[in-house]
Amino acid sequence: MEPPGLPRPVAVLDDPVGQSLRGRHAGLARRAGRAVAYQPDVATFSAVSADPGPADWADLARLLGPGAFADLFSAEAEPPSDWEPVFVLEGRQMIRRADGPPEQAAAGGGEVVELGAADVPEMLDLVARTRPGPFRPRTHELGTYLGVRADGRLVAMAGERLRPPGWTEISAVCTDPRARGRGHGVRLVGALVERVLSRGERPFLHVAETNTGAIALYERLGFESRRQVTFRGFRTP
Repeated sequence: MEPPGLPRPVAVLDDPVGQSLRGRHAGLARRAGRAVAYQPDVATFSAVSADPGPADWADLARLLGPGAFADLFSAEAEPPSDWEPVFVLEGRQMIRRADGPPEQAAAGGGEVVELGAADVPEMLDLVARTRPGPFRPRTHELGTYLGVRADGRLVAMAGERLRPPGWTEISAVCTDPRARGRGHGVRLVGALVERVLSRGERPFLHVAETNTGAIALYERLGFESRRQVTFRGFRTP
């Protein structure tokens, strides 16, 4: 069972990027009017208000710059027609059940270590080979990132990303293809879940709808689907 902690209203997960940028990640944000975005070397995500008008979209375009990539994550707001679509990806948002199972100890060698600025080149290399999602040179500043080292080499990683009030997103879960099947992902997700719960918060995550293997794994680890989401990116005029 989860320890008692701060209230965790689920509604904040409808806008996890905006809630993070206007809250615990405010120090990593840039702003124009009601538009917010992460600093470019931290993350790609940006957000507008829940009911954006023309001025809000103009503020975001000014904030990002002309012809810039606007990663709106799971926001449902529709940008103006002169914003060029870049990608659409169907996914789902999953939250850890209040009665989720105890964190599982998984077999598998290698030392679990906390990663930091000195590890960024290896983290970027692992991300380039496994493609778990957007990752920038300062993404590790969003929260705690853990890795597994085998023979001194980083072979698996996972970390904390979006931080809406009362919640922490687990993200960048990836394992080198040559080190898969050894339980590294289970170990890392379990370690992060334990850290999040110890703070009185609740873990959540996002996964592509086509990644059925990951969905099944997260369900075994005590996560359940909260809602379907559509990830979208655009290019500003």
